Amino acid sequence: MTRFAAVDCGTNSIRLLISELTTDGLQELTRDNKIVRLGKGVDATGQLDPESIARTRVALEEYVQVMEEYGVDAVRMVATSATRDASNREEFFAMTRELLSRIQPGYQAEVISGEEEASLSFRGAVADLPADQGPFCVIDLGGGSTEFIVGEHNGEILGSHSAQMGCVRLTERIMRSDPPTPTEVEIARDYVAERIADVKKIVPIAKAKTFVGCAGTFTTISAWVQGLESYDRNAIHLSVLNFDALRVVTDEIISESAAQRASNPVVDIGRADVIGGGSVVVQATIKLAAEEAGANSIVISEKDILDGLILGLVDQHI
Repeated sequence: MTRFAAVDCGTNSIRLLISELTTDGLQELTRDNKIVRLGKGVDATGQLDPESIARTRVALEEYVQVMEEYGVDAVRMVATSATRDASNREEFFAMTRELLSRIQPGYQAEVISGEEEASLSFRGAVADLPADQGPFCVIDLGGGSTEFIVGEHNGEILGSHSAQMGCVRLTERIMRSDPPTPTEVEIARDYVAERIADVKKIVPIAKAKTFVGCAGTFTTISAWVQGLESYDRNAIHLSVLNFDALRVVTDEIISESAAQRASNPVVDIGRADVIGGGSVVVQATIKLAAEEAGANSIVISEKDILDGLILGLVDQHI
C-alpha cells in the first residue's frame, strides 16, 4: 500500500494531508493546519519576512517528521500567492528542499500557477459532491488571493480566475484598525468589487448550479453560523449555508475586534485578526452568486487543494 503526503503553504497557513491508497480506495490518515503567516508584509515589501520563513520552517520540519513516522512514499508541496510575489523566495525554497529531501531526495516546494491552483482546488472541493449537482462554482478563499472555478464533476473546467484579494491582503492593505473603521470597510468593499468585476468578465458564473466554498475563512464561518462549541470538521464538511444567515454573521465578524472574534471557540487565534477581511470577500462572492446565477446558498467543503494534490499523486502512481 502506498502513502502520499500533500502540503499546501499559502499566505496565512501551512497544511498537511497524508493519505494511503488501499484496495478499497484512498484513506485519510492525518490532516493538520498551522497558522504561520508566511505572507505577512509581502504585499507592502515584496519580500518574505525572515521571521515568517522561520515559523514556516518549524512547522514544515514537524510535518516531515510526521511523514517519516507514517512512511510516506511520495510528497508534493505547493506554495501559492505569497511566494509567487516575493523577491527573496529562493531562501524559502532552499529551506523546503533541505527538509523535503528527507522524504524525496532533491524535492522542493513548487510555485504553481493560478490556473493549476484552481484546477487542484476544484478537484478536491467537489470530490464528495454528487455529479448531478454540477456545474459547480468553487470559491477558494485564501490569504492573498481567491480562486473562482466553474466546472463539471469530471474535472472539466469551464472557466477560472485568480483574483488578488484575500483575508490577509485586505487586512494588511486596507482594514488595519481593530476593529476596522466604517471607512476602511467601505474602501475594502470597493477594492473587492473591482476584482469581482473581473471575475464576472472571465468566469461563466451563470452556468453554475451549485456554489462551493472552501479554505479556512469559509469553514470557520460555517462553524460560527452553526454555533458549534468547537471546530468540528465533520459538522462543517458539506454543510449548506443560507445567504441571509451568512450576511448576518459576516456583518457581525466585520464589526468585531480581533479579541472578540478570538473569544469564539471555533476561531483559530491566528485567524482572528484577518477573518474580517475574509468576510468582506465572502459577502461579495455570495452577492455575485445571487445576481449571476440566482443562488441563495453555498456548500462548504473541508476538502480542497490538498485533496486535489493527493489525487494527482495517485494518478502518477497507478
